Amino acid sequence: MSAKHPIISITGSSGAGTTSVKRIFEQIFRRENIDAAFIEGDAFHRYDRTAMKEKVAKEEKGGNPNFTHFNAEANELETLQSVFEEYGRRGSGKTRTYVHDDEEAKLYGQPPGTFTPWRDFEPSKLLFYEGLHGCAVTDKVDLAKFADLKIGVVPVINLEWIQKIHRDRTTRGYSAEAVMDVILRRMPDYIRYITPQFTLTDINFQRVPIVDTSNPFIARWIPTPDESMLVIRFAKPRGIDFPYLLSMIHDSFMSRANSIVVPGNKLDLAMQLILTPLILQLIERQNRMS
Repeated sequence: MSAKHPIISITGSSGAGTTSVKRIFEQIFRRENIDAAFIEGDAFHRYDRTAMKEKVAKEEKGGNPNFTHFNAEANELETLQSVFEEYGRRGSGKTRTYVHDDEEAKLYGQPPGTFTPWRDFEPSKLLFYEGLHGCAVTDKVDLAKFADLKIGVVPVINLEWIQKIHRDRTTRGYSAEAVMDVILRRMPDYIRYITPQFTLTDINFQRVPIVDTSNPFIARWIPTPDESMLVIRFAKPRGIDFPYLLSMIHDSFMSRANSIVVPGNKLDLAMQLILTPLILQLIERQNRMS
């Protein structure tokens, strides 16, 4: 952790909704006039798309049918940790972009499934990470200790699957069967590498549908925010003004001493109310260190 160069880490599985949460942070940064450097977890994959297919085939041939991007060995986590460490010390570092699709290929001028060259961060007040492993702890790395504010985005598992199925079919052209195969292959790594991170986060935002999602593989629509509730869990509730939040967010209530439940369509409002003071605290602490 670094008072002088703070790091915010957003962690969530593929299809969890971390990109939507990133947009809310961007709104806060713009409103509060905070310059932030952004890095995506996909930039730290170890393999490009072609090499990953070859690696997966090799692992399957060797008796491991479950090697996925969730696995620590499929990612350059030591490199990511060095970026966190350098930013915390000096406020500088490098990142790159993983080109996902044809639209991004036009933007970056190279084929989908490849990485752009490494580039230096622009001058910034803080570093913002969004991806799979922002709080990962293994025998080689401890990324959680470098982040000053750690946020988990964790839909209940059936909803997460529905969101991933719809995203991959709509934007990436995958068949339902292909997405199902990916989900099945990822489960061991999901349990081993993704789930444990949510015990290390400062706040978890978990969306819970209030409609039937018992068979996510035949769901025709993603449950809307109006068809969901949002459970917000604080690791350290001391200092959180729950009476204020309850008064500001209509139909919210406390479910535990460290948890508040709000209507799903109040995600933006809830995050603005909760996160803005925490971000400003990081900036105030930073200013005191200058």
